[in-house]
This record gives sequence, structure tokens and C-alpha cells, in this order.
Amino acid sequence: MIRLEPSAADAGQRLDHFLHTQLPQYSRSRIQAWIDDGRVLINGAAAKRSYILKGSERIEVEPADLPPLHASPENLPLDILFEDADVIAVNKPAGMTVHAGAGRHSGTLVNALLHRFGSLSNAGDALRPGIVHRLDRLTSGVILVARTDAAHRHLAAQFSSRKIEKIYLALVHGRVKSDAGKITKPIARDPVHRTRMTAKLSTGRAALTEFKVLERFEKFTYLEVKIGTGRTHQIRVHLASIGHPVVGDKLYGAPSSTQSTALGRVFLHAHRITFTSPSSGEPIEITAPLAPELQRFLADL
Repeated sequence: MIRLEPSAADAGQRLDHFLHTQLPQYSRSRIQAWIDDGRVLINGAAAKRSYILKGSERIEVEPADLPPLHASPENLPLDILFEDADVIAVNKPAGMTVHAGAGRHSGTLVNALLHRFGSLSNAGDALRPGIVHRLDRLTSGVILVARTDAAHRHLAAQFSSRKIEKIYLALVHGRVKSDAGKITKPIARDPVHRTRMTAKLSTGRAALTEFKVLERFEKFTYLEVKIGTGRTHQIRVHLASIGHPVVGDKLYGAPSSTQSTALGRVFLHAHRITFTSPSSGEPIEITAPLAPELQRFLADL
């Protein structure tokens, strides 16, 4: 049993956020599962994830292991951009989920990697072997996967210290006036629509998105985007917050059109990633060519 007593300085925090900061050795998903299963008590009673702390509670946490990983090797196509003894770089197609979770245990990138490589790093969460960062299901492009625990820790440290450079390509609605720009609005979970994030609140996690215009069309603008942080839906939220949602991104207000509906995905592609090799210390740059359906969409414009 883990016992915690929040102070007045902790008042106003959500329960799940507080527990994640106090128990960093456990993943957010594991802590949320404990709350949902009634393994977290506040003053002797079960509470919800969204409980707002008053700063004088008595919290008791009864840890439990997550169910074992259900992902099994599946013979699925993979576009390998780079591999060595430490790292695999994959060009993930839009529509493929990165790892098991929320009832999905097959057809994921992890399933395909387990079939191709046999084993991955176990340094992270048991549900995400080898996964050190993620891409949204409808986002394509380069993603790094750790093969060993040492490589996983090395890459995670690079992400945490923001030493990894990530460049995306995005097509947005409207004509962006500035040739370049920076968005620094904090990002938080939308308090009403829980599947969304928002940049409209004064609170949230710090986020940095930089962009420059590559080409302007009559109704669209093609951007190169660089992110300094890795918040959930960051690029989509930030671009929508300045009035230019990503094409196809109905979750964040992209208008419907015959063109975007036919695309069947968001026009967001992880184009390039630069990191330091865990073994040699040398810089490695991996580029994923723009997905064919995105190339065709641009050509039609």
C-alpha cells in the first residue's frame, strides 16, 4: 500500500495528474487503470480520475500489475527506413495504431515489429515494447523503436531533454499570412470533450510548435512544422488554434470538402527525425518520403 498526503500547494490538481507526478515509476495508463478499478482511495472511499484535490486528503494506492501484453507477432507489411543493433526506424502508414490498448490488440505496429524482429526493448510500459514516442493513428511517417533496454533509456533521455529534432509536413486550411511563425500556447485535455486536447485554456502543459510556409494554394497552405515538445495532438491543436486546422482533421474543426473526405486521413506526415546513436554517439538523420496519397493530393491542387 502506498500512502500519500497532498499539501495545500497540490490543491486544484486532478487526482490522476497528481499521482503521475508522485509516482513517476508507473505509467499514466497504469495509474488510471488503478483508479478505475477502485485501487485508489481518498479518505477511505474510491474516487474518479477527475477528482480535484483540496490539499488535505489521505490517499491510499494499492498497486497492481497490468494485464500481460496481448500483442502477438503478426505478419504485416513494414517499411523499414533504418536499422542497427539499437534502433529501428519505420515509415508508419496512416491508419496503423502504434501499440495495443483500448481494446485493440492486433494490426498494430508492435504486432508487426514482433513478427519481424522477435523482441524489442522492455524498458518501458509492458503494453508498448520498444516504443519511445508515438504518432497518431492517422499520421504517417518516421517513428523510432528501441531494440534494447539501454537504447530505450538513451533515446528516452534525448526526447526528455528535447535533443531530438522532429520535422513534419502539414497541409492546412486557409492561406497562412506569415512566412514563418511560432505557437507557444499551453495544451491541456479538453474538459468537455475528453477525446480532444485544447489550447484555449490558460493552464496546461508547455508546448512549442514552429512552422514555415512551403507553398500557398488558393484555399490551403503547405507547411513544414518543427516541434520542440511532444504533447498529445500538439501540431493539430496548435495549428487549429491559429485558425488553420490540418486538412482532414474534423476533430479540430477542419471543414468538410469533397477533396478532404476523399483523402480519408489527416494531412500530417512525420517527415524527418534527427537523433544521436545510442552506441556511437554520432548524429543520425532519417527521412520518410511523403505518403503516396498525400503526394497525389498535393498534385491535384
